[in-house]
Amino acid sequence: MKQAIASPDAPKAVGPYSQAIRAGQLLFVAGQIALDPAGQMVTGDVTVQARRVLDNVGGILASAGLSFDDVVRTTVYLSDMNDLAAMNAVYGTYFSEPYPARSTVQVARLPRDVRIEIEVTAAYPS
Repeated sequence: MKQAIASPDAPKAVGPYSQAIRAGQLLFVAGQIALDPAGQMVTGDVTVQARRVLDNVGGILASAGLSFDDVVRTTVYLSDMNDLAAMNAVYGTYFSEPYPARSTVQVARLPRDVRIEIEVTAAYPS
């Protein structure tokens, strides 16, 4: 059984998807981009965008009763791999050891031409 999770602290889904889905003991958070909860684009470099993205993720996690400590896997999509060090500097302020498993990839283009998108999977404590 799956359950949709929605948070007022993150932008509403802009297509036929959920902000997050709980399936059993796992929560799958849809890729978040630099939109504020009102759906307005946050402009700036990758550090500004990464903070907004991770704040969105945090809001969704909180609505599901979880935190960044419960995240077990992330995928980071960057429009430019040269932003990796700056993204890591922000990312490291949201996560602590043991860090989630992570993949980071450069993509040709992201929605609304943002610089970063992050999706996460979290696990409920047993």
